[in-house]
Amino acid sequence: MRDERVAVVGGGVIGLSVAWRLAESGYPVVLIDPSPTRGASWVAGGMLAPVTESWPGEEDVLALGAESLTQWPGFAQQLQPFGEIGLRTEGTLALALDSADVGTLDVLADHLHNLGREVDRLTGRQVRALEPTVGPKVRSGISVPGDLAVDNRNLLLALRQAAIGAGVQFVAERATAVRPGMVELGESFMDCSVAVIAAGAWSTGLHPALESVTRPVKGEILRLRTRHGTLPLPTRTIRAHVESRPVYLVPRADGELVLGATQHEVGYDEDVTVGGVRDLLSDAEQVLPGIAEYALTECAAGLRAGSKDNLPLIGWLEPGVLAATGHHRNGLLLAPATAAAVLAILRDGAAPDYARAADPSRFRTTQGRTR
Repeated sequence: MRDERVAVVGGGVIGLSVAWRLAESGYPVVLIDPSPTRGASWVAGGMLAPVTESWPGEEDVLALGAESLTQWPGFAQQLQPFGEIGLRTEGTLALALDSADVGTLDVLADHLHNLGREVDRLTGRQVRALEPTVGPKVRSGISVPGDLAVDNRNLLLALRQAAIGAGVQFVAERATAVRPGMVELGESFMDCSVAVIAAGAWSTGLHPALESVTRPVKGEILRLRTRHGTLPLPTRTIRAHVESRPVYLVPRADGELVLGATQHEVGYDEDVTVGGVRDLLSDAEQVLPGIAEYALTECAAGLRAGSKDNLPLIGWLEPGVLAATGHHRNGLLLAPATAAAVLAILRDGAAPDYARAADPSRFRTTQGRTR
């Protein structure tokens, strides 16, 4: 048993994954969060889709996501004793409706082709042959067979059980600041050898180095459920552009469909808005007209942790304080690679090659200020 206690601040998918991996490797770990498993991870769509999330100029984001995707099957297998996480392997369909959306899809397809990624171009008819419930307004698509999806809520519950089984101690308090050797908890504090900041959108206020480089990004999601006599769910994750607005539809094995894609820079506002719900339903119905007969079971909003360049921050902020935050839309996807990188930094003294582009030092100048 190692004698250096690690305090992981944050109980979402990143914090739970980091705590579990470290405890498994012999570190005494305490996880600090007033409501572990909740937050943005609880209201995520569950897509593990680095290819269809990629865009020209974000090659480092794609490379990190692709590496983490390769780690996902083993990660899921190790979690199997702690709960069924609903890993889906059918892939993703990216769809376009109008001519502008087709142009956006063409840019993505050309970008992926230039990077040597596998994509299949499809006509609207070919899309409907694969997914008969897709509506007639869909003009074209690309199929990305390598993408995965997961039931985010089952994943979080399994991660918590795995962490408990590995010996992680849970402290149901909110951290207010992190310093070398110390996590402040309001009027009290906790000593530690290393603190890992993995508090998502709330990481920003925990350490000065994160103040200007991470920010909250609000996302709204809806959950629908099939009813007797309705059309079935699609078999694949669907990502579409509808009049240039992105929307995703992620099927679950139990008849549930998760809709999302709103992104708003509104600080820490977590209200679900009428406009957000209206736009999501309207856009999704153009892609899958049959959802009009589904039951609407949940409307929710979460705050993702955005960064300046859409790459997370994984590495030392200063001696004794590590960052594992800023994952934006890719927290679930990047959980295995982030946890493995944090373990490597602590155990081996350096991050793996795949995580080096995410080092927080990229935001520092020679004077120690952020860019």
